[in-house]
This record gives sequence, structure tokens and C-alpha cells, in this order.
Amino acid sequence: MVFTSEQVSCGHPDKICDQISDAIVTDCLAHDKKSRVAAECMIKDYDIMIAGEITSSHQPDYESLVREVLNRIGICGAEDFHIQTFISKQSEDIARGVDGNFGAGDQGMMFGYATNETPEMLPIPYAVATHALQLLREVGCPILLPDAKSQVSYDYESRKITTFLISTQHLEGTTVEDIRPIVEAVMETAAQDYGLNTDFEKLVNPTGRFVVGSSFADSGLTGRKIIADTYGGMCRHGGGAFSGKDPTKVDRSGAYAARYIARDIVRQQFADRCEVQLAYAIGVAEPVSVYVDCFGTNHISEPEIVEYIRAEYDLTPQGIITALGLLDVDYNKVSAYGHFGKAGVPWEE
Repeated sequence: MVFTSEQVSCGHPDKICDQISDAIVTDCLAHDKKSRVAAECMIKDYDIMIAGEITSSHQPDYESLVREVLNRIGICGAEDFHIQTFISKQSEDIARGVDGNFGAGDQGMMFGYATNETPEMLPIPYAVATHALQLLREVGCPILLPDAKSQVSYDYESRKITTFLISTQHLEGTTVEDIRPIVEAVMETAAQDYGLNTDFEKLVNPTGRFVVGSSFADSGLTGRKIIADTYGGMCRHGGGAFSGKDPTKVDRSGAYAARYIARDIVRQQFADRCEVQLAYAIGVAEPVSVYVDCFGTNHISEPEIVEYIRAEYDLTPQGIITALGLLDVDYNKVSAYGHFGKAGVPWEE
């Protein structure tokens, strides 16, 4: 079985928007732990639009936050971007269910996944694709620009990478042949770091040119890279994005809790692979369902695992926020290169 996963870099237009949205969340929570934030961003060329609902005693400096994100990514001309904001307060109807009952901020289902195939407990093709883009950024090559995508196809039967693709933005006047040695070396290092083969097909900028990139090649939106944010398609997804939302939104906190629980199940050797689903109703604190799928790798029964989860974890939004310290997280750390498998965030401890 050949399975393929992809990742995108911090300079991808959708990821620029995710990073701006999470910079707003982090800033609001740093000044007011009771902040309610649902901030989305759109970018095209030099225009950035921020829209959503924020109720907080803190007033973010949107221009400073945006320019800080753009400079961190390495986007040229950060001062030239035009920023518009369309922000209102959170609906009082939603606030009533969240604040009064400590309930979920919306309905929905969230999935968490873990596997023992990598140290990060992430699927191999996804882990390698993500690692490759992080290595590419660390190279710091002046002819490479911030926008990039990677894709890894992995054969689970032979346990080999079959195809490795990286498309990376580059300077005008630079050819594919100029960047090929750099990118192929990154591919091989990423594979070797996971003890994998390097005799795979290598595809570097297959179109032959990638000069125009980021928001000048495509528009960007918050929440459009939900598979790259999670498990590369190996796990089901409830459809809700993470970035731009404070943790009373179970799209975020529920997904982090499900991942934390799935890691716990694998770490305790209850199963080799585990997918956990949590489902919530708006304004209701306890999940309406808890579901587990171990894909036949479980060493105890799945009903026993569900019973264990129900007994061991406080799955109310407030319980999750408290247990994982979600009001004190710097969400800038997870707004690019995936929300899972990273050190220094509480759902990975």
C-alpha cells in the first residue's frame, strides 16, 4: 500500500493566514485569559483582510501583529501590505452556553490519532514531508524563498519511500538545476533521519519554474490546510480548523485532547495505532460520544479503551483547557508545520 502525505511551508499563502490568526489568539490570551477569539484572515497580493468575532479586554494591534508574522516568515516588503479589519464581538447566544454552562462553543466532531511508527507518533509519510520543509528552511539558502510544498509517497509493504516531491519558490534568474542539489540533499537527509531509503524518485519543481509565490501566486485563507495541520490524511478529520480560535472552541481544544488521548493509548501499548473521536453539542459540557478505532492493532478491546478514556480524562471543554493549560500556549509555535509531533506544547507531553 502506497500512501501519500503533503506539507506546506510557513510561506504558503494559507499558512500566512493561519499564522496571522494564531498571532491574534496568542496576543489576546496573553493579555486577557477570558478572551473569546474567532479570527480569520484572507490574503491576496498586498491586501490582508482580518474578520471575525473577538470579545476581550485587550485590543490587538493588528498591523504590528501582521507585520511581525510577515517578517518572521521572510516575506519581503512587509510594510507595503494593506490591512483591513472587520471584527465584531462574540454572539451573546454562544457566550451564554460557553460562559454560563462551561459548555462547548460549537457542535462538531474532532479526531485525534497516534501511531508507533515514528518517534513523534505520526504517520511516516507525513512526518518526513514535514521534516523536509523544516530542514529546507534551516538551510537558509539565499536563492530559496519562503513558499514551498512537499509530498512523500510511502509504501507500507516494502517500508520504502517511492516518490519524494518538493516544489520551492526561488529567486528570478535561478534555474531548477541551481536548486536541485540543495533540495535533493534535503530529501535524502529527511529520509535518513527516519532510517529510510534514499533511492526514491526525486521531483524538484516539476513545472521547471517557481518564482512567483505566496500571496502573489494564490490567495490564502485561514483554515484551508487542515490535513497538513494534522496527520497528512491518515486519520479522519471532523472538518474544523484550529487556527484563529481560542480553546473554548472544541474544534481546537477537542482535537488537542483527542491527540493527547490517542498518544496515551499507544504509549501504554493498548494499541499500535489509535484514532479517537470526540463529539460535542454547543453549550453542553460533556461530549455526546467517544469513539475509538485501533484498526485491529489493539491489545485490549476497544470498549475497554473507551471505558478507560471516560474514567481517566475530564473531557469537558473547561477540563481540557485546565488539564492542558491551553490558555497559556503560544499558538505561534503550531500555526505552521503541523500542530502535532512538536516538543513544548502540552498535548505532546
